[in-house]
Amino acid sequence: MASGQRAGPVGRSPGQLMWRRFRRDRTGVVSACVVLFFFAVGLLAPVISWLYGKDPYTRYGQEREGLLNEYGYPVKPNGGIDGEFWFGLEPVLGRDVLTQLVYGIRTSLFIAVAVTLAAVLTAMVLGVVAGYLGGAVDYAVGRFTDLLMAFPNQLFFVAFMPIVVALFVDPADETPTYIRVAALILVLWFLGWMSLARILRGATLALREREFVEAAKVSGASSWRIVRRELLPNLMTPVLVQATYMLPNFVTTAAALSYLGVGIVEPTPDWGRMFATGAEVYQDDITYMFFPGGAMVLFIVAFNLLGDSVRDAFDPRAAR
Repeated sequence: MASGQRAGPVGRSPGQLMWRRFRRDRTGVVSACVVLFFFAVGLLAPVISWLYGKDPYTRYGQEREGLLNEYGYPVKPNGGIDGEFWFGLEPVLGRDVLTQLVYGIRTSLFIAVAVTLAAVLTAMVLGVVAGYLGGAVDYAVGRFTDLLMAFPNQLFFVAFMPIVVALFVDPADETPTYIRVAALILVLWFLGWMSLARILRGATLALREREFVEAAKVSGASSWRIVRRELLPNLMTPVLVQATYMLPNFVTTAAALSYLGVGIVEPTPDWGRMFATGAEVYQDDITYMFFPGGAMVLFIVAFNLLGDSVRDAFDPRAAR
C-alpha cells in the first residue's frame, strides 16, 4: 500500500455492533453490573463469610446471652443491626442474616443457572430438530410440547417435588441437601423449556427456506453441518434474549417452592426459606424481611431490564 494511501473503513461484525449498541444503553449497563454483583456475591460467599467472621449456621443469638429477648427476637432495635451483625439476627434461631442472605443467593442462583442451561439445551435440540426436519418429527415434538404446556406449572411443582424426592430417598430417612437440589432442578427443567422450543421451531422453519441454507444443501453439506454452521448462529439472538427472561423466573419459582416447604429446607440457606421465616415474624421484626425481599426485587428488576437491553441490542428495531 502506498504511503499516502489511506486505509478504508473497517467493517464491524454483528457481535461488535451489538456490543456497541449495548454499551450505549445506560440502563442495560447498570443492570448488567447489578446482575454481575449478585453472581459475584454467590460465587464468593465462602470468602465473604470468612472476611466477615460469621457463618450462616451458627446460632449466635442462642449461644450468647443478651442478643435475643425472652420471645426470641433481637434485643437491639432494627432486628439487631449493629457493628457486629451488619444485617441483624434471625429471630428465634439467632443466626446471622448477612451470611444467610449471601449463601441463600448462592443456592438460588446455582439452581436457577442449572435449570436455565438444561432448559435452553433441551429447547435448542427439540426446537431446531422439529423445525428443520418437519413432517412426523415436527408433529410429534409439537404435540408433546402442547401436552406439557397444558400442565398447571405451580400445582405440578408443588405436587411432584415430594414424589421426585421419594424416588431417591426413603420417606423415613432424612433427605440430603444435594438430593433436594437435584430434584428441584429436575422438576423445574421438566416444564421449563417448552416456550423457547416453540420460538426456536418457528425461527428454524423460516431459516430453512433461506438461500444460504439451500446453497449449503446444494453444496452437499450434511444436515448436522447445516444446523451447526448455518442455523444455530442465526438462532443465538432468541436464545440469549429468552435465557435472560427464564433465569429470574426460575429464581422466583425455586424461592416459591422453598417458601411452601417443598424446596430447600433447613438448615440450608435459601432465599425462599428466608421469605418463609420473614412471613412468620414480620409483625414483630419487619427488618428481617427487608433484606431478602429487597435483594430479590433488585435482582429480578435488574435481570428483566438486562433482558430488554439485550433484546434491543440484538434488534434495534425492537427498541421503542
